[in-house]
Order: sequence, then C-alpha cells, then structure tokens
Amino acid sequence: MRKVEYPQLDDKRNKIIEQLVNDGIYKIHGKQLYELSYYELMKQFTTYTTGRMHLGGFD
Repeated sequence: MRKVEYPQLDDKRNKIIEQLVNDGIYKIHGKQLYELSYYELMKQFTTYTTGRMHLGGFD
C-alpha cells in the first residue's frame, strides 16, 4: 500500500513539534514527538497550551 502525503498537514505537524521542543517537551508518554501522529500531537498540544493559559497565561 502506498503512503499518501499531505504537505500542509506535515507543515502543521512540524510547527507543533517545534513549539513543543522550544518549551522543553521532547517526549509524550515515552515516545519521541516525531513518532506521534498529527492527531496525538494536536491533542497533547491543545491540552498543554490550555493548561498554560489557566496557570498564568502566555509570556
């Protein structure tokens, strides 16, 4: 089976990974960020940023 590529989705995924790495997050649930699917990354990123907003907002 051939893998279908989605360049826009890959760009979004890479931006999320970059933002998490800039905040010092390199693994989620024992997996490297690049091993996670876009859905898993988005779910964790949303949870993380929502938590930061409740704890004092963004810098």
